Amino acid sequence: MPTLIAKVLLFDMASLEGTVSRYPPLTSFLGRHFGRLDGRRRGSMIGAWATFKKRYPFLDIPAILKTAHGVRSIDNMRNWVFPPGTPEPILQAEADQFEVEIVNSANDAKHQGKDGIVFLPGAQDILAVARSSGDQWAVCTSATRTYASAALETVQVPLPKVFVTAGDVTKGKPWPEPYLLGAAQCGVDPSECVVFEDAPSGIQSGKAAGCKVIGLLTSHTREAVEAAQPDVVVENLSQVSASWDGVNFTLVIE
Repeated sequence: MPTLIAKVLLFDMASLEGTVSRYPPLTSFLGRHFGRLDGRRRGSMIGAWATFKKRYPFLDIPAILKTAHGVRSIDNMRNWVFPPGTPEPILQAEADQFEVEIVNSANDAKHQGKDGIVFLPGAQDILAVARSSGDQWAVCTSATRTYASAALETVQVPLPKVFVTAGDVTKGKPWPEPYLLGAAQCGVDPSECVVFEDAPSGIQSGKAAGCKVIGLLTSHTREAVEAAQPDVVVENLSQVSASWDGVNFTLVIE
């Protein structure tokens, strides 16, 4: 069984939690035609884009979903919604609204008796080990601080000391800056970190930063994840056993 050793664990938030969509027919259609969707956080992103399409009818949601997951909302606004040269404050305002729609979609699902924002399989066990290390772990997400904080609060995870969000970097994933910053703030070299990622853009970011990367099949096809070249691919975190010896994490891949 493959084994990875690390001084620090760096989590993309979507590797830990998911949300359920308020647009199940659209989620189902896209899942059949455009690859594997996890039905949770991915589903609520679809709900947010469906809401945005009412305001911006030209949006091609299937095309967007092929690359948008794991990318900062402000970059998605720049890439898909607004023309070149749009002022930054306009992009940021719409990015903030987009993440409000993700939360609204999750809350609607919860009120309908679905799960809302929940832990993905194995996430609680890995987090328990990470938290036992003190501050030798971090979250590095493309989400805004507002959304990321709310999502972690919903699943009752205290914010880590090192918490890198969209507004903390000038170039988000797939650029290496988020994981370079996470490693630096934890006081270690990126080569001493293991990244947990579900999105190809995030996997590319972690690899470009010089980290070891575990790719999760919780939101994309195996083909898409493997194309980003993570060090290891697993279905979800339940296939990863973690321990902490006071200096290093040992991760055993089942």
